[in-house]
Amino acid sequence: MTPVHFTFSSAFLLGLTGLTFHRTHLLSALLCLEGMMLSLFIALSLWALQLSSISFSASPLLLLAFSACEASAGLALLVATARTHGSDRLQTLNLLQC
Repeated sequence: MTPVHFTFSSAFLLGLTGLTFHRTHLLSALLCLEGMMLSLFIALSLWALQLSSISFSASPLLLLAFSACEASAGLALLVATARTHGSDRLQTLNLLQC
């Protein structure tokens, strides 16, 4: 495994462990998801450059578009949760109280 692959794999795994172990606030979960998507984007971009194929060049842009949609939906949920519950703590959310 090259150092570049190790760096992006470890960045993705750090984001995943942050998402699994630090689930107290919705904002920290969204930041971990964005870190994971950023490492996937850079790794996919480098992979497309290494293959130098035209068919793989659109994949990073598609991933970036989905990442932007995910970020906007996450921020909308964060604002809605903060307005209705007064906090972004995930322990205060209860699906049974809808």
